[in-house]
Amino acid sequence: MSSLILAIDQGTTSSRALLFRPDTSIAALAQAEFPQHFPASGWVEHEPEDLWRTTIDTCREAMRRAGATARDIAAIGITNQRETTLVWDRSTGEAVHRAIVWQDRRSAGLCARLKAEGHEPLVTARTGLILDPYFSGTKIAWILDNVPGARGRAEAGELAFGTVDSYLLWRLTGGRLHVTDATNASRTLLYDIHRGAWDDDLLGLLGVPASMLPEVRDSSGDFGTTDPDLFGAAIPIRGVAGDQQAATVGQACFRPGMVKSTYGTGCFALLNTGPQPVASQNKLLTTIAYQIGGVRTYALEGSIFVAGAAVQWLRDGLKVVGSAAETGDLAGRADPGQDVYLVPAFVGLGAPYWEPDARGALFGLTRATGPAELARAALESVCYQTADLLAAMRSDWPDGEGSATVLRVDGGMVASDWTMQCLADLLAAPVDRPEVKETTALGAAYLAGLSCGLYPEPEHFADHWRLERRFSPAMEASVRERRLAGWRKAVGCLVGR
Repeated sequence: MSSLILAIDQGTTSSRALLFRPDTSIAALAQAEFPQHFPASGWVEHEPEDLWRTTIDTCREAMRRAGATARDIAAIGITNQRETTLVWDRSTGEAVHRAIVWQDRRSAGLCARLKAEGHEPLVTARTGLILDPYFSGTKIAWILDNVPGARGRAEAGELAFGTVDSYLLWRLTGGRLHVTDATNASRTLLYDIHRGAWDDDLLGLLGVPASMLPEVRDSSGDFGTTDPDLFGAAIPIRGVAGDQQAATVGQACFRPGMVKSTYGTGCFALLNTGPQPVASQNKLLTTIAYQIGGVRTYALEGSIFVAGAAVQWLRDGLKVVGSAAETGDLAGRADPGQDVYLVPAFVGLGAPYWEPDARGALFGLTRATGPAELARAALESVCYQTADLLAAMRSDWPDGEGSATVLRVDGGMVASDWTMQCLADLLAAPVDRPEVKETTALGAAYLAGLSCGLYPEPEHFADHWRLERRFSPAMEASVRERRLAGWRKAVGCLVGR
């Protein structure tokens, strides 16, 4: 009996493939990086063939390392960098332009014009998003308006649009299926998350022909089978979700009120709000967390632009630490009598502020301030920003105040015990670090395994989630409030509040 699940984790800087056993342990892992392209200031692109090549190569390498053949694999699950946009020719499969990456800002002018014309309330009401170049819709519009002949070909039905998952599915199935899942569709600016359908008004607003769009399916379900020539035999593809939603699933955040937060270069926090979408009054995003059995589960999402990047700045910019791993120990030696605040707005501030023009600042410096205080300020800035997100989430969600919020964390920064304890203290909530760190890939594997019968229903899969360590709040409430007030004052100096 086929007993392995192959998880494809196609990220922003690398493609990864992991084979999971029925008990969710990892049998093999392979990873391959690929080049980033920056053709102009604020532009970020990927070569579609790089995404495809590294995906296939890592799948084959993971299978080799595990000694597995296609017949040992029950199903494939896919998770992907979200919002990154591809447009390709339906007959040849050839992309008409490089992939425009989620970080790319080239459509800022279009977003500003649409905002000025008063369209953002409609966009937010239908999609849960804001008008920002981050999302796919304005990237599609840019390709259609700037690639010679693209608009005419699109209107003639010759071109297909997809986020990375959709592009990989097209290639994996030999061009037989043009599909995506609800989580990825919800990040395009074109999908009504309430009706679960592409929205004609938004398509018209951005000038995107409906014929370009993929069919939207459940996150756990039938996404066809791979071309037999790729891996020696056809393998069913049974799960798809965008990376942050996959991490939410991998963290088993299936109950309303549960939150996961992923700490990498930046930070993404998602709060499960259950079957009802919650409209944010605090500049958070409303998104689909996952869709199983035709039922949508929603989340509030907040994005922090600088998390681990603040530690990189300490290491590479200021050179006060030799490695990121040193930062927690150094912070622990800081003078507790100094209140130094770093607002790391190196590329603006994300949620709940959305101030792209803000820039970073240090507050509270004295002659006694040294590397230890700077290290503490950098790590604390991540915790303060997370506290801002959770405060906004509790304010937005009527049921939130009555729920015991547990924050489940993953990503590179969570290896720091000092940072995780600081996070629990400033949130006044427990912070849970899991044994399985590959939560994004695990989420994709679970969605596939659920569909093919290898993994149990969500409430039982949650039993597989294993805690490595819980960090419980230990800070006095008066100290916490004083520290948070100092942070709010520092941020207010930058954003005029």
